[in-house]
Amino acid sequence: MELRIATYNIHRCVGCDGVEAPERIAAVLRDINADVTALQEVAFDTSGPTNILADLARSMGAQAIPGPTLLEKKGHYGNAILSRFAPERVDRLDISVPGRESRGVLAVRLRLNGSGIRIVTTHLGLRPGERRYQIRRLLPLLDDPNAEVTILLGDFNEWLLWGRPLRWVNRRFGSLPAPATFPSRRPLLALDRIWVDPANRLISLHHHRHVSAAVASDHLPLVAQVAV
Repeated sequence: MELRIATYNIHRCVGCDGVEAPERIAAVLRDINADVTALQEVAFDTSGPTNILADLARSMGAQAIPGPTLLEKKGHYGNAILSRFAPERVDRLDISVPGRESRGVLAVRLRLNGSGIRIVTTHLGLRPGERRYQIRRLLPLLDDPNAEVTILLGDFNEWLLWGRPLRWVNRRFGSLPAPATFPSRRPLLALDRIWVDPANRLISLHHHRHVSAAVASDHLPLVAQVAV
């Protein structure tokens, strides 16, 4: 069985043209057609007449698993996972650094064909010290004795290849390909990442460089095909 996994920083559904257009994000997600998608920078209101997260999940035929990190005047903001499979377990971890923007980790375990799949996503901070602290907090969540495959993905905001956060994660997973995803119109930096353990379960990894994705957000989606 193969699983299509994606990670996508949707930038509050505000495109490179400054227009907030959730329908463009939904179109990109339908085009990718992933079984599980990790989202970052999702702004959604669970009490209002429209809930962007629920609408995106519905457009994909998926279940929305929220991982908010901020409560704003207009609702929640943070991470989320869209999954076509009901999670067996959900974990949330606050990895915020005092005085900096709140950050969190969202982790789920899926059970597919009798195999446990651990999926962990996050959006790390902008300062190197933040990212070092946050990766140290995150790494223990990767150890799940009931999972045969572990996937770490999200926006890691790390552009220094020699930075300690990437070295620590690569020590855990091995060094895997890292296509550039930012900025979306001319991607130069591999801010968005997907790691898979065991590494031989990773079949393919690419950024989704479609004309619509280049406008819908300032990041391109990153897509992986995984054998489970």
